[in-house]
Amino acid sequence: MSNKAVCIHGHFYQPPREDPISGYIPNEPGAAPYNNWNERILAECYRPNAELNNFELLSFNIGPTLSSWLHYHDPETIRRIVAQDQVNHSRYGVGNALAQAYNHTILPLSSTADKVIQVYWGITDFEHRFGRKPQGFWLPETAVDYETLAVLANHGIHFTILAPWQADTDALDPTEPYLIQLPAGGNVTAFFYHRELSGKVSFDPVATSNADLFALRDLTHSYRPEKTQRGEPQILVIASDGELYGHHQPQREHFLAHLLNGASAKIGIKPTFPALWLKEYPPRKTINIREKTSWSCHHGVNRWSGECACSPLDAQWKSTLRKSLDRLAIELDNLFFDSVYPLISKPRVLRQSYIYAMLGKIKSEELIREMANYSLTSEATFRIKLLLESQRERQRMFTSCGWFYDDFDRIEPRNNLAYAAQAVRMTRIATGDDLSIPVIEDLKKVISPRTGIRADTIFSNYLQRTWTLSNFEMG
Repeated sequence: MSNKAVCIHGHFYQPPREDPISGYIPNEPGAAPYNNWNERILAECYRPNAELNNFELLSFNIGPTLSSWLHYHDPETIRRIVAQDQVNHSRYGVGNALAQAYNHTILPLSSTADKVIQVYWGITDFEHRFGRKPQGFWLPETAVDYETLAVLANHGIHFTILAPWQADTDALDPTEPYLIQLPAGGNVTAFFYHRELSGKVSFDPVATSNADLFALRDLTHSYRPEKTQRGEPQILVIASDGELYGHHQPQREHFLAHLLNGASAKIGIKPTFPALWLKEYPPRKTINIREKTSWSCHHGVNRWSGECACSPLDAQWKSTLRKSLDRLAIELDNLFFDSVYPLISKPRVLRQSYIYAMLGKIKSEELIREMANYSLTSEATFRIKLLLESQRERQRMFTSCGWFYDDFDRIEPRNNLAYAAQAVRMTRIATGDDLSIPVIEDLKKVISPRTGIRADTIFSNYLQRTWTLSNFEMG
């Protein structure tokens, strides 16, 4: 019997597109004939793959912002996706879905406290939707450092998936997982995806036009001959954006279905997923990682923090925007703790637990009352609720998409500024302190190299948008 296996991992994610005031996604003309990109990609990718039962055979993660949107706009599709993970969990005792950092932030660029929030919120959202604890965790852009891995291990996560160049070795064997020993103790397992196969699937439409040919020509020649001769187990992980299958490349959901349902089995290769593989084949080797690296950029995490050698434009705006929002985050946190601590002795726990209110599992007021040192007035409770919602927006303003592209004049950085403005607005209402002046001064230096538009103008416009307390009370 063959010991060769293949794992296709799909990273399914959409950034938050909702306007922070209205809660609705504005019309996006580029997504025509659909109202927005979420609707279009749903029709071209998420729904067809769910209908083909591809989520049962894939390894996959689905970002919380996307799964939340699906819950409200196509509950049948998200129900199918969850059910297909549950089939595996019932059959094998482990599922094939992975959790993900809640707001898709670049975790090596985050503070320790933010790393904890993003991991805790991501795991809690996963448990809420999939009804089980996750064994694996997808790091946004696979961006990694040891502190992030330590946070994963502390939250019960067993494995993640990384790019081969993130391993601190020139002799990586991508056909087996490795154990990463953490400096302070504990460990996390890493599956390193196959560079050439993942590249072909992601960027060469011809390679994925015929599943039988891909299996025969590409898969079979990617295993290690010496390990094949010895009969050793081998797994090939192919990682790609999940939207590739039907959206970026039309009809590729059928390629995926046939590759995992028939083409691979014909040549003695079985489909699997990481949690299942580890049940039978735990890692035999240890490895170190290259810190502050990612899968989308060979220059570490520079793409999200400053000028990167892959950028054809002047990307100095990225570092300026990052520093500005980092400073704002510190000020928002200081006001949050100064305002909440006299009333609640564990404000960090309260902030972390706010995910349960965000998921609708508990009312915000009830959560606040449970954690308060003593009975609070309705006014004090409302101020804390405002500050908690401000902290939610403060996390959203670090969504990675705001720095991914070369030019500042795009919808993604605008959205990050909208969330920042909303965080400032809510904090001002709750405390009377206005943090906008230093932020606006910082943002004057964030300028699009293409159009010349400035971030301070965009931020100020969002601050001036009409918003009333009744909006918040109804939300």
